[in-house]
Amino acid sequence: MRGMGTDIHGVVECRPGFAFRPDEDDPWESAVDLSLLYAGRDYDLFACLFGVQNLAGFAPVAAERGLPADAARRTREDLAQFSEQAHSVSWLDGSDLAAIDLDEPAVRVDARIHRYIRGADNAWVYHSKAGQDPAWAGATGHSLEQDGSAFPEGTEWLVGDRLYRVERLRRRDVIGGEWSPVFEVMRILIDLHGPRNVRLVVWFDA
Repeated sequence: MRGMGTDIHGVVECRPGFAFRPDEDDPWESAVDLSLLYAGRDYDLFACLFGVQNLAGFAPVAAERGLPADAARRTREDLAQFSEQAHSVSWLDGSDLAAIDLDEPAVRVDARIHRYIRGADNAWVYHSKAGQDPAWAGATGHSLEQDGSAFPEGTEWLVGDRLYRVERLRRRDVIGGEWSPVFEVMRILIDLHGPRNVRLVVWFDA
């Protein structure tokens, strides 16, 4: 556990459509620990999929569904190690992944104002979220704690050589990148065992 932020933990589980299973009363198996596929702290992704740290304002795909009643033994044991520190336990399976509309926008604009800088061709290029940016606050007279969702979508401020803009994210803006290996492993297992037989069980701490 790294601390000083919200971390995700979890297990990709599989209910094999074939293969010998020594315990027929425990049909789900722990296939891959999430830590082997992803070690990031992407709050926008957490928000989009599970509603955690939802500053982006997404309608989450699978928020707080709880631990599946038939979760794999290894999954239950891993979660138990976190005791009361674990929160927002949930899961999503292959059918959930197939139903995601990458073009679906967030319910509201991002609470963090987006900061742009000039690119090589003098066009504006996205740089970062501008939370607690003293340059923006000083030029606009707003508080460093200002919530971007208080402004209409598309509101802009030009401050020196930087552009600040109130924007709404879409799912495709946050799904992918470092998370791609997770989906790729799930897709391989889905091809072999079917969408209802592969799921990602997750929980968060801090």
